[in-house]
Amino acid sequence: MAASKRPVALQCWERFGSGSPRSCTIAPDGSLSWEAGGGPGQGLRAAFTVTDGGRPPGRGECPETLPSPLSPLQAVFLPHGFPDSVSPDYLPYQLWDTVQAFASSLTGSLATQAVLQGVGVGDAAASVSAATITWLLKDGTGMLGRISFAWLMGSRLDCEAKKWRLFADVLNDAAMFLEIVAPAFPSCFTLIVCVSSLAKCIVGVAGGATRAALTMHQARRDNMADVSAKDGSQETLVNLAGLLVSLLLLPLLSERPSLSLAAFFLFTILHLYANLRAVRAVIMETFNEARLYLVLKHFIQWGKVLTPPLANRMEPLWTGCHPTLSLSLGVPLHSLVSSASELQQVSEGHQQPYLLRWDRCRGQIQVTLGQEVSAGVILRAATHGLLLATLLEDVPLTEELETLRGQIRAAPEGDNWTIVKETYQILDRLYPKFLKELQAVGWETEHHLLEVDEWRAAWSLGEKKTL
Repeated sequence: MAASKRPVALQCWERFGSGSPRSCTIAPDGSLSWEAGGGPGQGLRAAFTVTDGGRPPGRGECPETLPSPLSPLQAVFLPHGFPDSVSPDYLPYQLWDTVQAFASSLTGSLATQAVLQGVGVGDAAASVSAATITWLLKDGTGMLGRISFAWLMGSRLDCEAKKWRLFADVLNDAAMFLEIVAPAFPSCFTLIVCVSSLAKCIVGVAGGATRAALTMHQARRDNMADVSAKDGSQETLVNLAGLLVSLLLLPLLSERPSLSLAAFFLFTILHLYANLRAVRAVIMETFNEARLYLVLKHFIQWGKVLTPPLANRMEPLWTGCHPTLSLSLGVPLHSLVSSASELQQVSEGHQQPYLLRWDRCRGQIQVTLGQEVSAGVILRAATHGLLLATLLEDVPLTEELETLRGQIRAAPEGDNWTIVKETYQILDRLYPKFLKELQAVGWETEHHLLEVDEWRAAWSLGEKKTL
């Protein structure tokens, strides 16, 4: 009897990324037949065969689905494995970032034209040496500003990447505005362009550092280099488009200062709006102080944890979202206590590898961290400090916390240690539930973006040995 012509089903399938799976059957001649789109609900079935040699006939390719005209562009400008290899907010952020980069390219062209006019390009009476000195002073001022800003603010850029990203773009627009108006004030031209260069170098530090922080957030498969490289390719393409538009636009505006200024303001408004939308599109699942404060405050008021999208939408980008008391993590032990009795007071009643002090006079909450403290302990210590700060605000609380708030307000001025001791006990009951709900809604609790100083300490905890 002749062999059956019906293919035999194999228990195997494959897919690329999040694409449609392909099922496999074996043909009568022993070759493998792959069928694309063969999953539930898929109507497209583009079958092809694979010979015993392991390669399909013809071109030697194994397309998963019908070729897409966007595939080459995706390979050039999007990270490998997109969209699974990046965070869900990658595409909306990149689209708005593209718009802002295009607008910034146009305003940058207008500003460059103004600076060149100011240093004498096109003016036969202009001095080459004077223009050179102006340019060197401008660059030197910017270099000093770059070093100073990185020294003063470098540790904060990771903690509030969205805020500093927006700050950098606003400052960049302000710098370009100074360059636009500088030729109108010849006597102050050098001073104005030096201030502009200073601002632009600060923009370079803040923008570059926050871009790296956002890239780290977007890269989900240890592919930060790929995400960064493709971001650079996208920016290069946008700048090329901006260059072509500038070549058409500048001849029309070069002899019309009022029209040039109007175009600058139009592109600046577009730039700021696109930047705001881009930063708002970022959904960080890692806590900084503002996001932790928002989530904790909502939890102790309503008993529920805000999801990362909700908390990110509520996070202020300008004024900040800070409690009544300032929180300092990782302070030295000598700033926390000055005597053995104070050390005994601050370490009583808990077994956590951190010590917390409430300085009522200065409005500060200071936390000293133990040696080799983990990210989870730092998150708990920050939660402890922010809980104490929240108790001083006029917000609805649970009965237990309302009672503690009454004790805080009735306590004598110098009796802060007793209050702190009470908060340790309340946090022991509150924090496990809080942590469990954080993890349930998608918050990252093993890493954080809290600002923590490098001081660590060891101390005696009751009968336990030093940490």
